[in-house]
Amino acid sequence: MKMQNESVQVELKNGTMVQGTILSVSPAMNINLKDVKMTSIDRPATSLEHITIRGNQVRMVLLPDELNLDSILQDPVFKPKSKKKLETTASKAPKRAAPGRSRGF
Repeated sequence: MKMQNESVQVELKNGTMVQGTILSVSPAMNINLKDVKMTSIDRPATSLEHITIRGNQVRMVLLPDELNLDSILQDPVFKPKSKKKLETTASKAPKRAAPGRSRGF
């Protein structure tokens, strides 16, 4: 993971701000942080060793300004399909029967 060990600030839907270092992020946007400082609206700041935030509770993730987003957002696996491949896959599609003659009756 490219963002591992980066310090981020996460704002939750209930207004709580969580600041910490990324351990992992799941495809469902669940975030695991270490060395956490959690600040709620009506409570004093709390320090935690580790926290897991459920992805559907995240309103916003604030990234550090010095982070190079161009290198992080590049996907080395992504390769656009060529037009030749698209044409050959379309020509290999099975032929359909004429309308009204689907079962041979």
